[in-house]
Amino acid sequence: MKLTIDSGLCSGHGRCYSIAPDVYEPDDEGFADHRDVAREVLPGHEASAREGAQSCPEGAIEISED
Repeated sequence: MKLTIDSGLCSGHGRCYSIAPDVYEPDDEGFADHRDVAREVLPGHEASAREGAQSCPEGAIEISED
């Protein structure tokens, strides 16, 4: 599973890292870190990754099952 956070859509609400701090983390400005970089979700963190993505009001997080 991979996730990508679209920097054009992320508004820095912080819901993703509040709900799933084991997957998402904030940068120095409060936006989700590692935007625009497809990254692998560690095994065992898939449910948290999905919850964080579903919490984003802008739909900035894309999850792929690759």
